[in-house]
Amino acid sequence: MTAGDFFTMRQSFLLAVAVLVIGAPHATPTAQGTVQTQAPLRSPDVIFVPTPQSVVDAMLELAKVGKNDVVYDLGCGDGRIVITAAKQFGARGVGIDIDPRLIEESNANAAEAGVSDRVRFMNTDIFADSTDFSEATVVTLYLLPSLNVKLLPKLLSQLKPGTRIVSHNFDMGEWVAEETREVDGRVIYFWTVPPRT
Repeated sequence: MTAGDFFTMRQSFLLAVAVLVIGAPHATPTAQGTVQTQAPLRSPDVIFVPTPQSVVDAMLELAKVGKNDVVYDLGCGDGRIVITAAKQFGARGVGIDIDPRLIEESNANAAEAGVSDRVRFMNTDIFADSTDFSEATVVTLYLLPSLNVKLLPKLLSQLKPGTRIVSHNFDMGEWVAEETREVDGRVIYFWTVPPRT
């Protein structure tokens, strides 16, 4: 391998890493049939790692999700949690993700599951002041511990007392979970929003 070959390989590697970290632009068709480039609102704080279906089911069961619930999944990825909530538990669901590619995938998955009339997906930042979770009766999370802690004040200020919160693998810092459960080597944490004082 020549020095030039090595330099070219190194540049390609750095470009690939940059695309992974920053997020590659995404091409979407417009009403006129042309292609418009769309990028994430900002770089995602976490990469999308799917929650195993067994854990999804256990999270919704732990939260006692039913047909009168509205389940919000913050960082919804491919939409599997709200889709499962609608399909298996009869709930309504809202998924929020900062990556437009994942929102497109979620909508496609909801259509395939036949629950598009019961779920919707929002391409927005969960930390933005304009993002409102107050309709939720159940909130699900699979974020990093630091993000859970950062999100906690917003959850407690927006969510009604009695709203259930379930997190996959990560706790909420000093807010001790009411219940934990282990499923296939994963830990699930459960809290209920307390009465306002």
